[in-house]
Amino acid sequence: MTQPTTNPFRQPSTLPFALPPFAEIEEAHYLPAFEAGMAEQLDEIAAITANPEPADFENTLVALERTGQLLRRVHLVFFNKAASDSTPALRELDAEISPRLAAHTDAIQLDPALFARVDAVHERREELGLDQADLRLLEYWHTRFVRGGARLDATGQTRLRELNAELATLGTTFEQNLFTATRAAALVLDTAEELDGLPAGAIAAAAENAKALGHPGKYVLSLKSFTNQSELASLADPGLRARLLDASLGRGVQENGPLAARLAALRAERAALLGFPSHAAYVVADQTAGTTEAVETMLGGLVAPAVANADREGTALAAAAGVDRVPASDWLFLSEQVRKERYAVDGAQMRPYLELESVLRRGVFHAAGLVYGITFEERPDLVAYHPDARVFEVREADGRPIGLFIGDFFARESKRGGAWMDAVVEQSDLLGQRPVVVNNLNIAKPPAGEPALLSWDEVRTLFHEFGHALHGLFSDVRYPSQWMEVPRDFVEYPSQVNEMWQEWPEVLENYARHYETGEPMSAELVERVREAQNFGEGFRTVEYLAAALLDWAWHSATPGGEVDAEAFETAALQGYGLAHPSIPPRYRTGYFAHVFAGGWYAAGYYGYIWSEVLDADTVEWFGQSERSVRESGEIFRRVLLSPGGGVDPMAAFASFRGRAPELQPLLKRRGLEG
Repeated sequence: MTQPTTNPFRQPSTLPFALPPFAEIEEAHYLPAFEAGMAEQLDEIAAITANPEPADFENTLVALERTGQLLRRVHLVFFNKAASDSTPALRELDAEISPRLAAHTDAIQLDPALFARVDAVHERREELGLDQADLRLLEYWHTRFVRGGARLDATGQTRLRELNAELATLGTTFEQNLFTATRAAALVLDTAEELDGLPAGAIAAAAENAKALGHPGKYVLSLKSFTNQSELASLADPGLRARLLDASLGRGVQENGPLAARLAALRAERAALLGFPSHAAYVVADQTAGTTEAVETMLGGLVAPAVANADREGTALAAAAGVDRVPASDWLFLSEQVRKERYAVDGAQMRPYLELESVLRRGVFHAAGLVYGITFEERPDLVAYHPDARVFEVREADGRPIGLFIGDFFARESKRGGAWMDAVVEQSDLLGQRPVVVNNLNIAKPPAGEPALLSWDEVRTLFHEFGHALHGLFSDVRYPSQWMEVPRDFVEYPSQVNEMWQEWPEVLENYARHYETGEPMSAELVERVREAQNFGEGFRTVEYLAAALLDWAWHSATPGGEVDAEAFETAALQGYGLAHPSIPPRYRTGYFAHVFAGGWYAAGYYGYIWSEVLDADTVEWFGQSERSVRESGEIFRRVLLSPGGGVDPMAAFASFRGRAPELQPLLKRRGLEG
């Protein structure tokens, strides 16, 4: 299809940093741009394969990196919009375009003439004198072709195309089912009294949420993406707590359970077709872990001490409540009571000191300036994709431009749950592009004129997601394919490291100030918060491990007949010793979007704790270094954040740390040393 000349995707944006012209983009522009972009890239690929000159790095690999620029522009904008500000029309297009994009990728990766050229260059790689970035690009594309089925026979390639198309369709359906089920499961309440225990700001936000959802005069608790909803720590009514947890646990079970089983079976079949015993083996072979045995050894070794730690916490909670066993819906509430009594820490008491604007500017941005010397200037003249999304220009200490940061912090009906980093422009020297990155959170939006007061966990999420943003902003790579192209069990590492600045004294003292008086949070309260954090580490580790090993179980299975998702989940958790009666997994199968909607974390959810090994080791390095924070930050940025896919990440870590990562700092952090 010919793309209309009026389509804003047709040419690169002329706005600062090539920010997409969101004010001009209409829903009708996406499909023609996708179709034109796919056709254009196939024409560009055909020109490469028709080149009569022998294949070399420049006329094959670099030429390949230059293809698909139109498609990439529309792809980045569409999928960011579909996640953060969806509409029925966008969801319909997502369902239509996802399998077509999968087929387009197959058309490239299964092109025999293109693979022959890449393979010919790869065969001569030792004699070409390539530098590290060039060699990494060659290895990236060669591996991608081989893992994408380039060496299969015609019958195998036909089946692979069928599998990839069905996987794309089912992944989109899973996500859309979850979108609908999550909204349908929201609790609608008649009176503010039912929300007794929630801070006044949270009650006001529930009223605003109800108004936005068509329930004026009522109160709505919308579900967040994970299992244990944050309101469970505060709601005084145990019956309401039970209803809220039941709603969270039950969403998506009927609709998405069969889809999850089918997705897992298709991935297992695809892995077998490509020569791997399981999808987990297929995934891990290309990650820093390297083998399934390495992952199983690490995760399995954490289960027993984590469960023992959680059981000690449960015993303390049961004693405080005068019961034999704590119901799952009461765990967070009782934990909060114990923190109040044992450590004199009240989450509601902290919120007035954690106002969003202060945390953002005086916390997150201040820390980035302290560590990396960068500055942020809000650009109200630049329009993002939604009125709540704010644009900031990011510069080096000497004023040189870095890119744009878009902060989209509030929950809304059109946004999927959770928190994530995205990009609408990716950095590349080859294409002359600077990054434009996005952070999405789901903080309850307060009434107009009221402050957004955060929980301690929401502050951590803000720092965490900004760590991903920094990874993208600091990218300094030559080729588009190397932008943030690190193994998925490494990708959480920069974001987890950035969480350390939440409690760094110079940063904490700067942002944790009462929103009305400006009074800083007392040093005594800060110390009690640190002590209280250790109580609950067992719970957090068990709920995470249950989700990670549930993902692992689904993707370690071999192809088989029909599977009942709930029965499979129960058996898997029992088999791993994680069927804890009071601690459900952080994600159950029906709403485990990380692994079933798109599949980026399929057989990879273990990567959070795998990356945390590196993170804990790095935090210790920052704390023990004789260098200034600024000097240490510059080393961390240069060695680990900027290179993207241009270097081997584990070799970079060893260069940075002077040795391989060690497990002990993580065990100490999580209270698992015993």
